[in-house]
Amino acid sequence: MLAEERRNRLLELVRVRRFASLPELVEQLQVSESTIRRDLEHLEERGSAKRIHGGVLYAGTSPKLPHFDQQQPQQWENKRTIARRAVELIDDGDTILLDGGSTTYEVARLLVGRPLHVVTTSLPVANLFAADSKSDLVLVGGNICPRSGVAQGPLADRMIASLRVRKTMFSVAAIGDEGFFNNNLLLVETERAMMRAADEVIVVADSSKFGHQSLTHLCGLGDVEHLVVDHGISEEWRNKVLAAGVDLRIACPGDNHDTGTEA
Repeated sequence: MLAEERRNRLLELVRVRRFASLPELVEQLQVSESTIRRDLEHLEERGSAKRIHGGVLYAGTSPKLPHFDQQQPQQWENKRTIARRAVELIDDGDTILLDGGSTTYEVARLLVGRPLHVVTTSLPVANLFAADSKSDLVLVGGNICPRSGVAQGPLADRMIASLRVRKTMFSVAAIGDEGFFNNNLLLVETERAMMRAADEVIVVADSSKFGHQSLTHLCGLGDVEHLVVDHGISEEWRNKVLAAGVDLRIACPGDNHDTGTEA
């Protein structure tokens, strides 16, 4: 692979992922870490990428979404760990409805290339599957939130109401004793429509979301079938989730198996 071709591919990987670690780039491009470092130095000089501890951030001029840009690298690592665990709940041939949360986006990246029927309210997620020949893609329309690139509101709700899917997956802003919360009134109504359309509901959330509330209550803890979290969840919250009858799946870095208790 020529140097310029390799750098263009590297930049596209970083652009899609927003943040990429050095080991990820080495694995994807099948070159040495020293080569990746030289390429990143070149891209940083051009202003296309920004090197940070542990990896690289995209710094190009394409439209950015604050919902993604405000996430810190450590949060992204937790989200990727959760995503690796969450994809175990998805079977080939499933019809899955995805929202536009940052953790859900990480799940979507891992689903590209699998034979699935994908329905999404998210422009960034749809972009991942648009050129994927193995999946069928349906993009839900509606009012687009400029912060997240997600369709929401009455038009989106009506379209979702006409659909039936095997699984719905979304992320939330907070998890408290009353259940799950989000910080956008229109988004909560759309996510409720997503829940009604599905046989199974999967929530993906990092452990920083627990013990908090947000603007709007979405549903109770026991109203979802599965909850996938990182290993930072406290023992108290493990017990609360399990007591609600939810299948709790806890992801640890470098481990594809649950280290907690599943219900």
